[in-house]
Amino acid sequence: DPCRNFHCKRGKVCHVDKQGKPSCICQDPAACPSTKDCEHVCGTDNKTYDGTCQLFGTKCQLEGTKMGHQLHLDYMGSCKYIPHCTDYEVDQFPLRMREWLKNILIQYYERDLDTSGFLTEKQRSKVSNPFQVKKIYQNDRRLMAGDHAVELLLHDFEKNYHMYVYPVHWQFHQLDQHPADRLLTHSELAPLRASLVPMEHCITRFFQECDGDQDKLIALKEWCYCFGIKE
Repeated sequence: DPCRNFHCKRGKVCHVDKQGKPSCICQDPAACPSTKDCEHVCGTDNKTYDGTCQLFGTKCQLEGTKMGHQLHLDYMGSCKYIPHCTDYEVDQFPLRMREWLKNILIQYYERDLDTSGFLTEKQRSKVSNPFQVKKIYQNDRRLMAGDHAVELLLHDFEKNYHMYVYPVHWQFHQLDQHPADRLLTHSELAPLRASLVPMEHCITRFFQECDGDQDKLIALKEWCYCFGIKE
């Protein structure tokens, strides 16, 4: 099969011509497999698509047009009303995000302790720095996961600043993969953004404002500055 090891980017599928030569053509959105309601996604055109296959197939067919250039995955789930993000809310967003990232790492660490090897050595080296996370985990002053007052989050960040530096760098590394060049593109941000938009309506504005030089890329320095990490 000429298409066996022939890879196409999202929205395209391999097609073999009469001479047996493979090439990439746009996925026909109507030919995408059926999906469940929980797999629906919302595009930046505020239209609900049955899944990412249909969304990226549509984007491919619009390639070369302004509409195609602007169409991206906005968030997971059917389109719904997303409240406007106020200046106050976007200012508080990094407080919750830092705490959330710290708790994710703690959960990974706890799960690995409970299951005696939940993560493989390769996964463990990618997911976390065991020494750093162990220090965070063992710190008795850390906040338990949950909703906390802004003042409490700010106080904990100032008092235990070093506990937040690694989680912020870790998340950047997790996203910076295609390619790993210390710059986050819209596509690299998508896995984080798309899953959080329905719960954190300020995340889109937050990332837009993180891009200080407005070059459509978020550098590591810009990312850290947005989260309050010192140079």
